[in-house]
Amino acid sequence: MTLDKTIPKKFYLNDPKEVAVKLLGKIIVRKLGEKILSGYIVETEAYYGREDPASRARRGGQLAKMMYGDVGVALIYGVHAKWLFNIVAHKPGNAGAVLIRAIHPINGVEVMKKLRKTSRIKILTSGPGRWTQAFAIDKSLHGKPVYMPEGKIKIIEGKHTNMNEIISSHRIGVTEDLEEHLRFYIKNNPFISRK
Repeated sequence: MTLDKTIPKKFYLNDPKEVAVKLLGKIIVRKLGEKILSGYIVETEAYYGREDPASRARRGGQLAKMMYGDVGVALIYGVHAKWLFNIVAHKPGNAGAVLIRAIHPINGVEVMKKLRKTSRIKILTSGPGRWTQAFAIDKSLHGKPVYMPEGKIKIIEGKHTNMNEIISSHRIGVTEDLEEHLRFYIKNNPFISRK
């Protein structure tokens, strides 16, 4: 695996739904001291601006401001004592972000197990709060770009995912959703958060 084929910033300057789909199969890489943790992105959700009832942009404040701001940066916030990791993505003048919901681990599995305090591989990274704990994601990465080759967190090229491998559904855990499906995951992957 070459760690230098970082996805460029312009990749994120697109409709959040398009970015959410295209991120499937890409690899997220976390530098943790001398260690490298990585995994394939296997589940995502797209979020829009104020018109989206489930979006953080609807609530206003700093997170909303970021969602209307520069693309390709990490947007991290806490829910139920877990960090959720999003990437700001939208067309020029719009707002949006993509939530990374699940990861298929590649490198650093033993480190992930220690960070998660579990030896059960199936629950290691199968959910938005689980994988961030396994990758030692915290607020220190908030606002950091994911397109810098030397970054502590970055997204690099992975494997191509065909559209017939991708399943869509409504987003999980939202009280009000948009009509269209905005959750995407790789069919039959053992690490998706919910079937």
